[in-house]
Amino acid sequence: MTLLYAIAILGALGALFGAVLAVASRIFHVELDPREEAVRACLAGANCGGCGYPGCDAYAAAVVRGDAPCNQCVAAPSEAREKIAQIMGADSTGAEARVAFVPCSGREGVAEPRFHYDGPQDCQAAMLFGGKSNKLCSFACLGLGNCVRACRFGAMKLDHGVAVVDRDACVGCGACRDACPKKIIQMLPASQRVMPACSNRTRGLSVTKICKAGCIGCKKCERECPAGAISVVDCLAVVDPSLCTQCGHCVDACTRHVIVELVSR
Repeated sequence: MTLLYAIAILGALGALFGAVLAVASRIFHVELDPREEAVRACLAGANCGGCGYPGCDAYAAAVVRGDAPCNQCVAAPSEAREKIAQIMGADSTGAEARVAFVPCSGREGVAEPRFHYDGPQDCQAAMLFGGKSNKLCSFACLGLGNCVRACRFGAMKLDHGVAVVDRDACVGCGACRDACPKKIIQMLPASQRVMPACSNRTRGLSVTKICKAGCIGCKKCERECPAGAISVVDCLAVVDPSLCTQCGHCVDACTRHVIVELVSR
């Protein structure tokens, strides 16, 4: 009889709690705007965070609330952004696609090694082991693949000790930039095709001793750029994409061949 009483009590408690949950679900039920589900269906579903929100659901809710623009999902194709704009009755134009760029030419045989690192294949671990870099250039890409592992779109790979970007596959989410402990990865407008592939900000003579392809800050590119889009800041050539006409004259003018034309890899 004791066992039967226990079963009866548990059954009664289960029924009571079930009734309480049912009432609570009705009291606290929040009606979802049907547009939220429609917007969510247009998104890439990668939950990459490139939109600035923790996931696709959060971004869809922000769009419907009016807190986020319709074209902020970098992983979605332009057709999807246009469809979201139609759902919301808004304009889908105004956001230019971005792609990642790793400004480093310090591949094996180009950048002088500082030591042979044989520890965990992790950039942060290498920095903890040997300071700033496993190469004599303290600004160089470590080449151990944190950015490659962070990319959910297969747009990053390692090429002889330096990370490179497949511009066709990159959606501009910025995950690789956030994963890089050196913080050298840049996000560029997709239309930008000319950039200095170097991050070294030390003086010219010092650069020549540690890297065969480092910028020496000679300012020849700055002087010869017809658009005035290049300036040398802290001994490093910097291109202003808003002024650059992509003429490529700086590529030919650079004696160190640091300024490159960006192509898909």
